[in-house]
Amino acid sequence: MTPTPHTPHTSKTQEALDARDALATALTQAGIQLPAMDIRTPWVDDREVEAPYALVHLGVCSAPVAHLLADVITKGITG
Repeated sequence: MTPTPHTPHTSKTQEALDARDALATALTQAGIQLPAMDIRTPWVDDREVEAPYALVHLGVCSAPVAHLLADVITKGITG
């Protein structure tokens, strides 16, 4: 899967953008920042008006950040 350059804000990409922003806000409130979060969509040919899906790409993170994420998720499950 490759990011589509200049993807128009269709309902699927807007849904993914909203999800990315909500996740970034929640992570910030938990004291966690991922270095790169973006949206990925499949290449759309000229016949398709809208991408069939869009994904929130979380990028990579360091081991300490991964541990923080695990701790926050575990506390949410048990808390």
